[in-house]
Amino acid sequence: QGQLVESGGDLVQPGGSLRLSCAASGLTFSRYVMSWYHQAPEKERELVASIAPTDGSTNYADSVKARFTIARDNAKSTGWLQMNSLKPEDTAVYYCRAVGYEGFMRHEYWGQGTQVTVSS
Repeated sequence: QGQLVESGGDLVQPGGSLRLSCAASGLTFSRYVMSWYHQAPEKERELVASIAPTDGSTNYADSVKARFTIARDNAKSTGWLQMNSLKPEDTAVYYCRAVGYEGFMRHEYWGQGTQVTVSS
């Protein structure tokens, strides 16, 4: 059974930076699209960024383009979200998600979330 564990959330001032990590276990990480989502209080969960399994292609929400960078290291079964120039509106719980196939079976995993608070 696969598992994702996020870390790196914290309280940071506007304009600051954070790097979130997502450690995967129990799955062949290189077969999975990895994504980061965030969910602010009383709002729906939204896609922030995603990265393809092996070719490194990425996709970002317009609100984070040029500020956030998603990356992965398949050898370490780990992904990251580097967040720069943070704004108060980035405050949310951030979740890591992995979707892929093992054989013919589709699997989807979510982490437990990590809180990011941007405030002075």
